[in-house]
Amino acid sequence: MADGSPILVVGDHPDLRTEVSRNLNSAGFQAETVSSGSEAFERFSTTKYSLVISDEQISGIGHLDLLNSVKKISPQIPVIIMTANGSVHNAVEAMQAGAADYLLRPFSSESLEKTVKRAIASANGNGGSLSSDRKSDRPVAGKQIITHNQIMLDILKQARGVAPSNATVLIQGPSGTGKELLAAYVHQHSRHPQAPYVALNCAALPDTLAESELFGHEKGSFTGAVGRKIGKFEQANKGTVVLDEISEMPLPLQAKLLRVLQEKEVDRIGGTRPVPIDARVVAITNVNLKTAVAEGKFREDLYYRINVIPLILPPLRERKDDIELLTHHFLEKFSLANHKKPAVIDKAALNMLVDHDWKGNVRELENVIERAVLISDGQCVFSEHLLLDHSGSRAESADHFEVKAGFTVRQMEKKLIFQTLKEVDDNRTQAAELLGVSIRTLRNKLHEYKTEVASI
Repeated sequence: MADGSPILVVGDHPDLRTEVSRNLNSAGFQAETVSSGSEAFERFSTTKYSLVISDEQISGIGHLDLLNSVKKISPQIPVIIMTANGSVHNAVEAMQAGAADYLLRPFSSESLEKTVKRAIASANGNGGSLSSDRKSDRPVAGKQIITHNQIMLDILKQARGVAPSNATVLIQGPSGTGKELLAAYVHQHSRHPQAPYVALNCAALPDTLAESELFGHEKGSFTGAVGRKIGKFEQANKGTVVLDEISEMPLPLQAKLLRVLQEKEVDRIGGTRPVPIDARVVAITNVNLKTAVAEGKFREDLYYRINVIPLILPPLRERKDDIELLTHHFLEKFSLANHKKPAVIDKAALNMLVDHDWKGNVRELENVIERAVLISDGQCVFSEHLLLDHSGSRAESADHFEVKAGFTVRQMEKKLIFQTLKEVDDNRTQAAELLGVSIRTLRNKLHEYKTEVASI
C-alpha cells in the first residue's frame, strides 16, 4: 500500500471475511471487515481506504449499489468483486460499472495478493479502474484489443470468464482479426498474468525441430544437441503456451501433444523420465478444424481436447462500427511512430474505409492507415492517400484473372497463386485462406517455383 490505508473487505459469510482478511494481513496489507453493504458505505464515508473487496452476495445495499457509492465518493479507489464460478456474468456486469477486477471463488492466497497489487498499482499509475467498457483494455507487452462492437465485447466477456481456469482455449477466425491479441488477453486475465507468455507458430517450424521446440531435448540426444534445451511447455511454467496455426502441426506431433494435454507432462527427446508441466494452452487457427478432421489432416481426439473453450472472432466487415475507432487508433499510433503530429482523417476518406470489404480484416486496415500516414502531409488523411484500388472484392479479383487457351493446369495454378499474393500484399497466410489451401502447401508450391527458376 502506497499510502498505508487499509483495505475494506465486505461479505455476509464470516468464514470468507476471515480468510480474506488473514491472507491480506499475511501479504503485508491491513484489512478491515464488515458484514453488509450498508455498514460498508457508512465506514467508507468516514474512513480512508486504499481498496474495497466485496462479495457479490451482501445484505443491505447490493454490491453494484456499493460499487456506485464508492465511485461517487472516491472514483480513484479500486473495487474488486468476489464471485462464484457459476455467476461470472455478475462480475462482468460489475466491471462494466467500474470495478477494477474480480476474483472467482474459491481463489488462492497468491491469486488474491496478485489481484490486489495489480488493482492498487493500476489505480496509482492510471488514476482509474480497469473496466471492460474501456476502448482498450490493459495491454500485455504492447498488445491491445480496440473495440466497442457488441459481438467483440461479448467475446471479451467470455474470455475473461474462463481466463482464471486452466481450460484449453481454441481461438478461431479469419486472418487479421486479432486472434493472437485475444490469446494475450486470455493470459492477462489468467490467475498468473505475470507468468511467461510463450507463443509458437506451428507452420513456421521445420518438422525436424518441432518436437524439440515444444518439449525440449537432453544433451547428446541427437546430432547437434550440444546441451539440454527446455521446451516451450516448460518455459511457460504457470503461464500460457500459444500454438498459432495449430492446423499445420504434423500428425505424429499431434499425437504427442495430445498426450501432453492429457497427462500434464512432457518427454524431452533423449530424456529418461517425464517432466511435469503447469501451463495453459491456447490454440489458434484460421482453418475450420472440423473440416480438417474430416479430411484426415487433424486428429479428432486432439480437436475435442483443445476445443474446450471455443472463441470465434468475426471478420471486420461484421464489426464495421469499430472501423472509425480503429482508424483513429492507428492514426495516432503511426503518427507518433513517425514523429509526426497526430493526423486526422477526412470524412469522405473515413466513409471509404467504412464501405470497404476488408478481406484482410484489421491487419489490412492497419497497413492502409500506416501507408496513408507516411504518404500524407502528416496533417490530414484524404481519400487519395488510402490506396484501396488494389484491394477489391473477391469477385473483382476473379474478373482480373485471365484464362488463355493453351495454358497448362500447372501454369494456371502458378498464375493464380502469384495473382492472389499480389492482391494481398504478399500476406501468405491470407493468400492461403483465399486459395483454400494450407499455409504449408502454399509454402511448398512457392519453393517449387523458386527451384524451377534456379535450375533454368
